[in-house]
Amino acid sequence: MPLPRVAIVGRPNVGKSSIFNWLAGRLISIVDPTAGVTRDRLTYICREKGRYFEIVDTGGIGIIDSDELEADIEKQIRYGIEQADVILFVVDARTGKLPHDDEVAKLLRGRDIPKILVINKCDSAKYAMEQAEFLGLADAPVVLTSVKGNENRSGLFAAIVKALPPAAEDEATFGEAQITEPEMKLAIVGRRNVGKSTFINAIAEEERVIVSEVAGTTRDSIDVRFEGDGRSFIAIDTPGVRRKKSLEGDIEFYSLVRAQKSIRRADVVLMFLSATETISKVDKNLIEEIGRYYKPCIFVINKWDLGTGEEMTTEKWTAYIGRTFPTLSFMPVAFVTAQEGRNVRPVINLAQSIFKQARVRVSTGKLNSIVRDAIDRQPPPMKKNRRPKIFFATQVSTEPPTIVLKCNDPKLFTDSWTRYLMGKLRDAFPFDEVPVKLILRARDAEQSEEKYSTDRGNAARPVKSRRSPTTRPSPKRR
Repeated sequence: MPLPRVAIVGRPNVGKSSIFNWLAGRLISIVDPTAGVTRDRLTYICREKGRYFEIVDTGGIGIIDSDELEADIEKQIRYGIEQADVILFVVDARTGKLPHDDEVAKLLRGRDIPKILVINKCDSAKYAMEQAEFLGLADAPVVLTSVKGNENRSGLFAAIVKALPPAAEDEATFGEAQITEPEMKLAIVGRRNVGKSTFINAIAEEERVIVSEVAGTTRDSIDVRFEGDGRSFIAIDTPGVRRKKSLEGDIEFYSLVRAQKSIRRADVVLMFLSATETISKVDKNLIEEIGRYYKPCIFVINKWDLGTGEEMTTEKWTAYIGRTFPTLSFMPVAFVTAQEGRNVRPVINLAQSIFKQARVRVSTGKLNSIVRDAIDRQPPPMKKNRRPKIFFATQVSTEPPTIVLKCNDPKLFTDSWTRYLMGKLRDAFPFDEVPVKLILRARDAEQSEEKYSTDRGNAARPVKSRRSPTTRPSPKRR
């Protein structure tokens, strides 16, 4: 059953996104003085006084969009209103009633659902006393608020709960399930116009976010909850990223920060590339960001039906990725056509598979057996007449799998040998498609821990296994 929905509507710049973040108790929607920042519907599930409901942030009614996306924005607003059980009609006390407020009132007048007139930005008694001019906009209870002054949040919640329809028998059970952590969080990242939003709509099976040929349509990171095989997942649609020197204004900067934050909080990252374009500097920067946090990742080649010709096969694309990112040969590669929904579900299944790999824990006994065997087959070379020694190994955590090697001196181990050891570990254990963090720690220097990544000191990039050319498999394809 869907939870009751509370849609926040109004003209541009009345503080809808500020109220949305205020009610949610966290920064979700971008807030900026520029009119028309919000384009898509953003949602958040609240629990208040024993009731569960979903608040929905919408774009400003009557906005003139800089990218001529007015029709798409209005379509998203219309969806939000049509699906709402309660409407928060937000106006601005500081500017007073404007013609666009009358347009919003006209749009809502025929909707036979509870409404609450929220007079926002009542930052002083002066503004609160001038509420009379708004009363004709809607036959609805009036709530005065000030997000800036944190005034009357509890009063607004009380008005919302009072206006909600009667609770269904299973509302609490369903609501609790919706606010619990999902099985997996997927961040969909990539540069602009590679089809991330189209992919989100395909897995959500509805027009959840705006899809347009205009680059940079998505500005917020949007969490979309969806179900699969009886499990709950969240897909995070992130803004398209471009080079920092090309960013225009605060909005694009905030979008970039949101995309980076989405990578950090994701369990698995889908790195989107377009079959119609070559890999760019932006793509490489994103991969560095993903590697910095050792996130499991899938290269997703979208728009496969529009590929660059018959000569560009899946094998050649996989080889191209391997040449471009030679240290990431363990990462799977998938080919999709999101617009047609082709291969979308298999990608989700693959993401579940590598997420499980990232949570694998191996026994200390088996780990030490593999390390000893690797040393017997190829001992670490001496350095400055000193023999590197490993006393024992242990896995200290998962997500990512993190292995600590207690040794006599971390500085004695060469990068090439640690890559060799990593290859042996990948061959032996079931986490061959995810980044593994390897730490060399001096046994007698606990207070001066020295960490070595598996890529010549660059912690942002995991490395591929060391295998002979005759036995090394190509990156996995889906």
